[in-house]
Amino acid sequence: MSRINGGPSESSLAGMTVLELIEAGARQLADADVGFGHGTNNAFDEAAWLVLWQLGLPLDTPLHGPDSLAGEPVAPQQREGVASLLEKRIASRQPAAYLTHEAWLQGLPFYVDERAIIPRSFVAELLVQGGIDPWLTPATTRVLDLCTGNGSLAVIAALVYPEVSVDAADISTDALEVARINVARHALQDRIRLIQSDALDGVNGPYDLILCNPPYVNAQSMAALPAEYRAEPELALAGGSDGMDFIRRLLREAPTQMSENGVLVLEIGNEREHFEAAFAHLEAVWLETSAGEDQVLLLTREALV
Repeated sequence: MSRINGGPSESSLAGMTVLELIEAGARQLADADVGFGHGTNNAFDEAAWLVLWQLGLPLDTPLHGPDSLAGEPVAPQQREGVASLLEKRIASRQPAAYLTHEAWLQGLPFYVDERAIIPRSFVAELLVQGGIDPWLTPATTRVLDLCTGNGSLAVIAALVYPEVSVDAADISTDALEVARINVARHALQDRIRLIQSDALDGVNGPYDLILCNPPYVNAQSMAALPAEYRAEPELALAGGSDGMDFIRRLLREAPTQMSENGVLVLEIGNEREHFEAAFAHLEAVWLETSAGEDQVLLLTREALV
């Protein structure tokens, strides 16, 4: 077995418990200076994800308290599997979700692989916590998830609003194949329709609610992204020089696909300054998320026209 960046040897893993394996893995990831941000934001949580997955334990396995499995010993063959997985994480610089083919968003599991961006949208948080509800009415029946990626926002919207039908659109046929897996996994084939579409060209509105987590990363930020982000499809990230290329097109075309009282919920990450420079005339409502009020905005059809 190869050793990468001072990874643990077989002898050093001998007799380790679950928690000790996680702690050793966290040190290994930190020493290797890997990047986070695809479901975890620190070395311990990333190591816990990888160790628990390799051991076949649920990711919410308790590591503290009376039901904790932290002190359980780990068999030699399982320890070797953990070591190999940690080494692969470091050598490949792939996010954990691509290695385990699973990501969690708002408590729901989703399949993911390199064909689609790893789900982490704050729009999911707003859906589950009701942050969009004040702009919806009993007449809200048609939802579009544009740039659906692996389909996670479409699935969450369908589960949160059981009376709506959802169109999930993406330009990437590869991403739509991943989304198809998740729609089936959550048994929503009858309520979610997958559509290959370049922006809004292939969809058929009007929609009462459009959700969009588009490519918005500006060129300077793209050039500085850690390797873990560059492992994702560039098509799902890169938004041009100021990050607004796709968004300019979307805001021009959106009113023709929105119902009279329709709303557009748009995630723009850390690009609020660029958004406000490009669309100074727009009256946007900035929505509160766990990351503050700069990540997601809401536009009514009236504001767009």
